[in-house]
Amino acid sequence: MTDFITGLEKTEANYQALSPLSFLARTAKVWPERTAIVHGSIRRTWAETFERCKRLGAALAARGIGPGDVVAVMAPNIPAMVEAHFGVAMAGAVLNTLNTRLDAPTIAYILRHGEAKLLLSDTEFAPVIAAALAELSDNAPPVIDIDDPEGPGGARLGAMDYEDFLATGTADFDWRFPDDEWSAIALNYTSGTTGKPKGVVYHHRGAYLNGLGNAITWNMRQ
Repeated sequence: MTDFITGLEKTEANYQALSPLSFLARTAKVWPERTAIVHGSIRRTWAETFERCKRLGAALAARGIGPGDVVAVMAPNIPAMVEAHFGVAMAGAVLNTLNTRLDAPTIAYILRHGEAKLLLSDTEFAPVIAAALAELSDNAPPVIDIDDPEGPGGARLGAMDYEDFLATGTADFDWRFPDDEWSAIALNYTSGTTGKPKGVVYHHRGAYLNGLGNAITWNMRQ
């Protein structure tokens, strides 16, 4: 009675892992020339945003960052943060966004506990990041400085600027969806009100469904 299920294993013809990466890829294909990013004087289309995300993924991969590796980001809601949400996942890595209100000891704890392989940091937060890195000593992750033209600016802590880092990646990066939709896409930390912050892993499927739910809710409000 179970013969009918023979040959129904997952294949490319009948299964694709759910991932928010599909939102970006589809939008860039359907509406490539529509505006995706507005940040001060910066205007970028979906095609341009998609290309920059692929460049980030390629740059990370070229640096040896891949599945399971954590990339931390300390930045406000700027274009680089948007790109990190997709580019890090394109490399198969895990995104750890840091709360910009945290103090240096807490940031140091999260970077250590999450085993961040790289830190993308807006120069606006150089003082608190410098203090956190000092606590980590030789175990501090390398830093890529984000110099936001619309921000207040600050000291550079890393050996490379974000735009220069992006330039090391290629737009034809052969990124792909995760083999398993339960693969980690993000590492978030709790507020730590009753102790040390606790890491919470978010997977591609959960991020996809959350994004889809938000899109449906937004459309219903229109």
